[in-house]
Amino acid sequence: MLHGDNIASMQASLQTLTNINIIEQSRSENPNYLFIKLSLKDAKAQTITFSLTKDNTQMHRFDYQIKQRRAASSQRQGFDNSDVIYLITPDRFVNGDTSNDNHSSMLEKVNRADKDGRHGGDIQGIINSLDYLQELGVTQLWVNPLLENNQQQYSYHGYSTTDHYKIDPRFGSNADYRQLSDAAKDRGIGIIKDIIVNHIGSNHWWMKDIPSQTWINGLASAQAMDTSNLPFTTHRRTTVQDPYSAPSDLSNFVNGWFVDSMPDLNQTDEKLATYLIQNSIWWVEYANLSGIREDTYSYADKAFLAQWSKAIMAEYPKFNIVGEEWTSNPITVSYWQRGKVNQDGYVSHLPSLMDFPLYETMLKAFNSPESWDKGFIELYEMMANDVVYADPTNLVLFEGNHDTNRLFSLLDNNLSRFKMAMAYTLTSNRIPQVFYGTEVLMESPVEGRHDGAVRADFPGGWSSDTSNAITQLGLNSQQLDAQHFVRKLLNFRRHSSAIHNGKLVHYVPKNGIYVYFRANKTETVMVVMNKNHEQTTLDSARFKTQLKDFSTATDVVTGQSQNILNNLKIPANSVLVLSLK
Repeated sequence: MLHGDNIASMQASLQTLTNINIIEQSRSENPNYLFIKLSLKDAKAQTITFSLTKDNTQMHRFDYQIKQRRAASSQRQGFDNSDVIYLITPDRFVNGDTSNDNHSSMLEKVNRADKDGRHGGDIQGIINSLDYLQELGVTQLWVNPLLENNQQQYSYHGYSTTDHYKIDPRFGSNADYRQLSDAAKDRGIGIIKDIIVNHIGSNHWWMKDIPSQTWINGLASAQAMDTSNLPFTTHRRTTVQDPYSAPSDLSNFVNGWFVDSMPDLNQTDEKLATYLIQNSIWWVEYANLSGIREDTYSYADKAFLAQWSKAIMAEYPKFNIVGEEWTSNPITVSYWQRGKVNQDGYVSHLPSLMDFPLYETMLKAFNSPESWDKGFIELYEMMANDVVYADPTNLVLFEGNHDTNRLFSLLDNNLSRFKMAMAYTLTSNRIPQVFYGTEVLMESPVEGRHDGAVRADFPGGWSSDTSNAITQLGLNSQQLDAQHFVRKLLNFRRHSSAIHNGKLVHYVPKNGIYVYFRANKTETVMVVMNKNHEQTTLDSARFKTQLKDFSTATDVVTGQSQNILNNLKIPANSVLVLSLK
């Protein structure tokens, strides 16, 4: 994509002798854009020179660099079940470079007193924290969007992109992002990039000179500054797969804006679709990514989504992409996963999705008193819905994210329930994701949306903080207990092949006890959850099929051993993760 005054009237040619060829030049109705398609088959890394001429007169001349691909890039390994993903909201994590808190070209300035403003966290802060994250047991970092968000307000979250190829200078530079990726890889940690193909920020440079009239849905109202007539999305995501939905209902969902500061992209425009696909692949290569998290997945055109994910997975067959489909219905989630045979014939190429149905059920299960149809049984029965998924073990189960209230608060500040939820997240047959600060019991309100509070500053991320999660200075006893528990489980999980790829066998919850096993040919892990307010003795005979080859069990958190041939004693309100010997 070339952008410049009346550039469409010019003809492009290559001035250098190279095996790279221009195979197509095309235009839109905007005379300030020229689109050039290059053949890069067998191309080597090099700098090529373009010439733009008009009436046989050279108007412009510029160099363009074809970068060297990383060695064995096509075989890069994406995140999988052996990983633990740690989600960071960068503005709220650690401020590693105070000199970039504000930037002369950026509209919003730092104001840590404003819960919805910019606080100053940055890429350098993440780099400075990598040793802590490695010791915690993290193997992948999903960082909320780092691209430029030059909006007047509420720009810290990163979901209003204003330049697809530029890291926001208040976070750092493109080179800093590469440095983060390289430094993380040195510690066995991959980087998952948060990408948005559904919408942009209202201050994106496109909006000042739109490439075409089909680039943005509802463009006429946007150009007229008429927010009253903007087509806002209905958020009725089931219209995409509903065999009975009216076409207008589908359009009102897919083609609608989130808010007036987030113009909705029209991915049926072929040039825009190509731009978005190539941009995603460029970042995978440039930043040496091990995964992509795609925001608001189902809100984009579904034919484009298949094209986008297919192109990336064709380029990197071992890669992984997780999409956000926020619904409590597993059937709705399953529609989008690669390998699912859909009634309408839709073929998806998306490997993974966020498991919102299991997350929401988990919260209910741990908060509800035990009864015939409430409590652990809800979790047990939700797992039975795995039959609707093409690949349920490739789903990402999370204990919280930047859009959900904090786990400890949602569990009524009950440390025992917290440990159960964390144990389940980290030992179920899913890819687990932990939200920054969960390990030190960060809190939030529990009713409604409270984004600023949910995305509060990580303790110790600023030099003036009175408590510090990394050094443990100022943490209370519960926070230290929780952090120790999470660290023990994460580091056990890192080396547990049974949890990485073992079969799940779970038993119907009974008398406030839920038991399940993860096992392969070399290892067996037993998880026991007890909601009772007193110590409970577990009748081992019920589980003899799984226990017949073992005599003792080691608690992976405390290191203590128990004889499992006799009746197993489970402390009140507790969870045991046991390595069987």
